[in-house]
Parts: sequence; structure tokens; C-alpha cells
Amino acid sequence: MKIGFDNNQYLETQSQHIRDRIDKFGGKLYLEFGGKLFDDYHASRVLPGFKPDSKLQMLMQLKDEAEIVIVINADDIEKNKVRGDLGITYDLDVFRLIDLFRSRGLCVNSVVLTRFAEQPTAVKFEKHLIGNGINVYHHYSIPNYPTDVDLIVSDEGYGKNDFVETSRKLVVITAPGPGSGKMAVCLSQLYHEHKHGVKAGYAKFETFPIWNLPLKHPVNVAYEAATADLNDVNMIDPFHLEAYGKTTVNYNRDIEIFPVLNTMFEQILGESPYKSPTDMGVNMAGNCIIDDEAVCAAANQEIIRRYYAALCNHTKGVGAVDEAYKIGLLMKQNKLTTNDRKVVAIALDKAEATGAPAAAIELADGRILTGKTTNLLGACAAMLLNALKSLAKIPKEVDIIDAAVIEPIQKLKVENFGSNNPRLHTDEILIALSMSAVTNPTAKLAMAQLPKLRDTEAHATVILSETDTRTLKKLGIRLTTEPAYETDRLYRK
Repeated sequence: MKIGFDNNQYLETQSQHIRDRIDKFGGKLYLEFGGKLFDDYHASRVLPGFKPDSKLQMLMQLKDEAEIVIVINADDIEKNKVRGDLGITYDLDVFRLIDLFRSRGLCVNSVVLTRFAEQPTAVKFEKHLIGNGINVYHHYSIPNYPTDVDLIVSDEGYGKNDFVETSRKLVVITAPGPGSGKMAVCLSQLYHEHKHGVKAGYAKFETFPIWNLPLKHPVNVAYEAATADLNDVNMIDPFHLEAYGKTTVNYNRDIEIFPVLNTMFEQILGESPYKSPTDMGVNMAGNCIIDDEAVCAAANQEIIRRYYAALCNHTKGVGAVDEAYKIGLLMKQNKLTTNDRKVVAIALDKAEATGAPAAAIELADGRILTGKTTNLLGACAAMLLNALKSLAKIPKEVDIIDAAVIEPIQKLKVENFGSNNPRLHTDEILIALSMSAVTNPTAKLAMAQLPKLRDTEAHATVILSETDTRTLKKLGIRLTTEPAYETDRLYRK
């Protein structure tokens, strides 16, 4: 993967920019963190060189000045809302985030339950938090939010919310996912701080869209593709253009809400510190791109991956067809087709030649290897073995897993687990390979190549089992699949 982003420059410039914003407001800043704070894999895919934990690393440079407040919508707890990339509920992700932040030495003592209305599951979650020494605060729904500014900025609006006790100059407001109410928490805190006579400010750290890249830059288009389910649209910021005569990019929700925010700032602080939504941001990612061509190529691949993901979600019954349609339009605008993803055509050709599901993987050096379905292996398991052999320079005809290892696994699946399919999944073939590596130096050599599969591209001609999908994801393989199942069965595991 060609590097297009200077991560070290980003850590340095971003942390300094936040310090400057703290100073601007007299020593205290509420910073709304959009997107993923700890594991921003979208950013690492579209900005090659960006580390998934870059924002956390940047925060580490400010850890003596910062504390973290996690926000979660009580309705999301009640609905058992799941974080799609991790497959865990939002409430469990709160615990995960607290553990991760604390393991890095960051201060996190508080959780805010927004839209709180004594929901039973939220109350149970609150007791769990309090039992583990976490402070819990309640914020409530405000009628006609966000349009009735006079009510919102009053003792019957923000004034009814609990005031979150904080002690440091930088208060980072983050959440498990969108719709949690981060901005409202920040503004509520400003209201209370102002009543207490404390000077404090607000800023927003949203990586995408990148404000100082062109509107139709592939990185910004990839953000639209990633948020197609939210109906986010990138737009020229008209307020910034009017105030400064400069073209910048923001997204529709921030632009639409800005006049209301501006009025809230005026009522809370006496005057608004910002002239545009772009002014509110502190994102310096656009200044750290060192190879625009590499970044554009990576972002275009992300757009195609998002397109396939939307198609598959619709086939699975968990996504709307409009999402895939919207991303398809974005592809046309950027003159992209699925053939721009090299592994797609090769996997499809392999499937046509063998008459069975197939898979293809593109290695870091550009070589593309395939895997076909056999009585012994699924297509992706075969693809993995072929890739590891190639990376280890092991001849294709050499068996690196002893049949004596494979046969007991198949027997266990069929006779004890009741499976109708004796073929080995990716996790099973890797377990078999690791067992063989104990006594077989060739298998051990193949196992040593696993880290080289990270950030490779792969495509399968059918929707894979959850087991295969999770395994490839853990290996860091960027997978897409055709939106079709291998069989027409309705019940699937």
C-alpha cells in the first residue's frame, strides 16, 4: 500500500491546533469528537498512512490536560442498538471504551445518558456503571429541539440537565456511534458553565468531510458513501464563503443546524465565536496528505467496497436498496465501476471456470491469487492457503497441512456438530495450519506470513458465513462479496 498521509505530522499539528483553540476560549474547551476515536478504520483506509488509533495517539499528547465524557442515548440502550463494525451493543461498547481509554492512562469518569426517561434497560445500565465507580448524569428530551431556542437555552431546557462535573481544560465528548447527543451535551455544559461564571468554549473534531479538500475529491465522496444510510450530503459551506470568500466543505446536517447553533451561542455566551460551521472544526487531516494520487486511489477503492457492502446488506434484509443506489450514483460521478476493483473480475472468472464459488486476493506487491471451492476447502480457505504459500515461496503442489490433521476436524463437524458441510472454513484451516506448524517447518513458514495479509484486497463470489467474514476481518483483509448466496436456503447461520 502506497503511503499518502503523514501520520507523525498529523499528531503534532492536530494536538497543537487543539491547544490553540483551548487558549482562544480562556482555558476550557468542550470538544465534540465525531466518528471513531479509538479505531477509525475508515480513515486508515482512505488516508493510507493514517493509523486507526491516530486520534487516540493525538489525545495522548494532551492527556494531562484532558478528560473524556462518554455519551449514550438511553433509547439506544433500550433498543439494544448494535455497533455494526464490532457487532456489540452500544452499552457494551461504553464499557469497552472506558477500559481502552483507562488502559492508555486517559481520565474517564463520567457517562451521560441522553434522552433519559427512566427506560428500564437504561436504569439497569446506570446501576452497573455506578457499581463500577463511574459517575452517571441524565440529560432529557427538550420539546421542539433544536428549533425552539428560547426554551432550549433556559432553565427549563438545558438548565434541567445534570451538570457534568469536570476538572480539566479539555473535555472530550465522545460516543459509541451517531445520534447519541454529543453536541447537545457540549452546549448544555456551556450553558451551565456560563451560569457558574466559568469561561468555556465549544469546538468540533470531525475528520470527514475534509474541509480543505475539493467537494468532489474521492476522500470526501468516500465519506458520503460511508454515510449513505444517514443521508449525509457534502456541501460547500455557504456561511464560510460569505464570511471569508473562501470555499470549504462541510456536510448538510452541520450547515442546516448552524443558524440555530449560532443563536444558541449568542444566548449562552452573549456573542457567537463562529461565523460558519467550518470555523467550529479543528480538523487538520487535509494538511497532512503527502501523496494525493495515493489517497485518491485508496478512497476510490473504499467507495466500491461501500457499494458492495450496501448491496449485500440489502440482500441480507438489513439495508435499504436506496443506500446502494446512492453509492452507485457516487461511483458514476467519479467514473468508477466494479471492474476498478481488480479482484472482482478475477474471482468471477474463476467461479465461471470452476462452476462453484471462488475468491481472489490481491497481495501488497500486486499479485492476485485465487481460491476455488473443493470437497475439502471453501473458496476463501483455499485462497488463504494459496496466498500464504505464495508469500512463503512454497511450491503450489506442496501440502502444508497433513491430512491426518484435517480429517478429525471434518469428522468433528459432521458427526458431533451436525454440519452437512465438511468443508473447512477459514478459521478452521488456520487452526489446522497452526497445528501442523508444530512439527512441520514448511507449515510454520506459511504461518509466519499471516501479518503480510493485512491491508490486502479480496473478493468472493458469494456472501460468506459470519465466521469467514470475521476471520478475514481480523487478518486485516479488506473483503467484498457479490450480493448473492451460494444456495437458495432461507435459514442461514
